[in-house]
Formats: sequence, C-alpha cells, structure tokens
Amino acid sequence: MNDQSISDGKQADFDRREVLIAVNPNAGVSETRIAAEELAECLKASDYAVSIESNIGEIERISRERRQELKCVVAAGGDGTIGLLVNRLDPATTFAILPQGTENLLAKFLEIPFAPSRVAELVNTGIVVPLDAGRANGRLFLVMASCGFDAHVVHQVHGARKGHIRHWAYAKPIVDSIRKYRYPIVSVLCDDDLEPSRIRWAFVFNAPRYAMGLPIADGANAMDGWLDLCGFRGGNLLNGLLYFAGILTRQHRRWRDTVIRRAKRIRMSADEPVPYQIDGDPGGHLPLELEIVPKRVNIIVPVEWSKQHLHSFDSEISSTYNETQGNS
Repeated sequence: MNDQSISDGKQADFDRREVLIAVNPNAGVSETRIAAEELAECLKASDYAVSIESNIGEIERISRERRQELKCVVAAGGDGTIGLLVNRLDPATTFAILPQGTENLLAKFLEIPFAPSRVAELVNTGIVVPLDAGRANGRLFLVMASCGFDAHVVHQVHGARKGHIRHWAYAKPIVDSIRKYRYPIVSVLCDDDLEPSRIRWAFVFNAPRYAMGLPIADGANAMDGWLDLCGFRGGNLLNGLLYFAGILTRQHRRWRDTVIRRAKRIRMSADEPVPYQIDGDPGGHLPLELEIVPKRVNIIVPVEWSKQHLHSFDSEISSTYNETQGNS
C-alpha cells in the first residue's frame, strides 16, 4: 500500500484557520492553562485565529456556530477531557490533543507530542484519521472500560478527589482495596453467546493501552471495528499478583484461567454491586452494555503514525483475530 492509498486518513483542512482549545478545569488548572496559552501563541504565529475555553456549554456553542471555519477542537487535558468532548460535540468535529492529564493513554497510543509547540505543528501538518469508539451504557469511550478490582480503586480515588489527580493518589485506595475487595463473579456475554463466561476481573479495550503501560490487550486496535476482552477467573490477591506477572511477561493470553475474546457487543452483569470504570473515570455499577462504534471520532495524528498504523493494521487484525478465537 502506498501513501496515496491510505484509505482512512486525510490531511487536515488547510483552508480552515480557526482553532478552539478546550481546557478541562479539573485537569491541573494552572499548568494546563499555561500549556494551552503556549499552544495558542504557536498557532497564532502560523496565522490561526485561536480561542481558549473551559466552559463546556461555550465549547459546544462555539464548535456548533463556527463549524464551517473551525479546523479542530484541541482537548487540553487527559483521557477524561477528550472523552467529555467526544460525548458532547458533533460527531463531525475534528479533534487534536494537547496531553496534560494523569495518564494520557490515548495520546500515548497515537504518539501525540506533549510539547505545545509540537502540537501546533501537528495541527498544521497532521493527518485526520477516523478512530473507533466504544459505547458503555450510552457513554462513549476511546481507550478502555473495566469492572472489578481496578474499577473499585478508581471509584475510591475519585470519591476522595480534591482537584487534579496525581499518581500517588492511588496508593491508599489500592491498599484499602487489597484489604476489602471481595472479587464478585461477573457474567460476560459476547455477541451471540448462549452461555456466559464467569470471571472476576474484566477489561475491555478499544485501544491497546492501560495504566503503567501494562500490555493487557496489546493486540487491540482502535481502527478494526472490534472490542477486545481480557478477563481472569481467579478471585484473590494471589491470583492478582500472578496475573500481573503474566501480563508483564505477556504470558497471560495462553493461560486457561484467562478469557480472551473479540466482540462487537459485550454484556456484563453480577448478582451483587460491582463497579465499572471508563477511561479512568468512575462509571457506575453493573450491569454494563458495551458496543463498538466504528469510525466515530475524527482525530489529528502524526503523519508517521498514520503511515505505520493505516498500512499495517489489516494484517495485524487478521492474525490477532485468529489467535483470540482459538483461546475463547
């Protein structure tokens, strides 16, 4: 496949010269605002008209009223910021990312630069690709959703949240969850399954990223039209430590204790309250209905990333699909 046959990518519209920078007021207010202002100055130097806004109502209004002139909406923050915007703005909106949050899993997957000056270059020269999204009980997500132990931790962290979340904020909730979490059984149905898989840890990926870079589902691809499920059956701390070691060594996919599936729709339920999280934010408690929404989000990515991924993902999908179906 040559550069001209990149079927799902296109250069950003050079005729549109307005950019809206959307700042999440919860995502490290001072540093995010400083980074947004630096990005705005870089873009203005390239003859863009730039506005910065943190009120979601105003962001919706501007993106709606200026859609013909607006080149993109820049999400200045973390995964929660881009998730909020994707859920609130028109599906035809083109997005860029100025990474500022705690994990920035989507930005890392897309190899988005963190420096505002380089993000300005990306806005000017990048390629727009349509990424899949997942939908969880009606809410769109871009990276992953999970239920069980890690979701319990996320709920605890956000329950005690006071402003921006740092990595150290997870330490006490993790220790508390190790002591108290009971690992309830979760019933999982994929597509037309007649019998559910019964697991105690459930991770569903649109993009192949998780906290600390753990390769739980490194075969996932946000352009393949599938959700990737990785589940574990064991229900105690020792099991969790073994799973962690297996993930680090990439051996977990081969274990009989692991459930690996690829699906368009996934349904999760439990006989007692089990929390779930979406892209690092608390979502609620089971039941949870997940589905893939193909090519839902238009996002500007580096040219080299588009060449590598849009050229190779078809063959990767095929081999990963065959492998996962054999391990179901």
